[in-house]
Amino acid sequence: MNLALAIIAGFTLTTAAVAMSLRNLIHSVLLLIGSWAGVAVFYLWAGAEFVAFAQMLVYVGAVSMIALFAVLLTRRSRADLTVSPDSFSRALSAIVAGGAVLGVLAGAVFTTKLDIAPRPTPTVTVQQLGTQLMGPHAAALLVVGVILTVALLGGVVIAAADRTGKKGDEP
Repeated sequence: MNLALAIIAGFTLTTAAVAMSLRNLIHSVLLLIGSWAGVAVFYLWAGAEFVAFAQMLVYVGAVSMIALFAVLLTRRSRADLTVSPDSFSRALSAIVAGGAVLGVLAGAVFTTKLDIAPRPTPTVTVQQLGTQLMGPHAAALLVVGVILTVALLGGVVIAAADRTGKKGDEP
């Protein structure tokens, strides 16, 4: 059982780390999809089938396609697909910001009291969740979808507006 968890964690963390280290955005997005799939496999391993299904549907299916379309729609040439190396100060700032996030998360984890008392397992089915999402919470679900669509379109418009000012980009 622990070997399976180690394999899942290794795959997920490796694909995420390689995605961050690559300079090609399309390859990074594809590896990020693999990392999200690894998280979904972890949910399956943990016995949360509905969350695994939602992870696959939302992140691996929808968000990954949005990310790929955003990258492909905002880049004009093959040279734009690679990110130029940045300065040492930017890398140092990223390490400091990552360390700060790690410190906050570690502080939250270590100061949280664990309640080890057994609790009854909830008996909510996938059908009941779907009924709640499509019943009383349908409006909220639609609003979230509209907000995500507007955010994607806004990002594409902003990226396209920045590109029109540069010379030599015409095909």
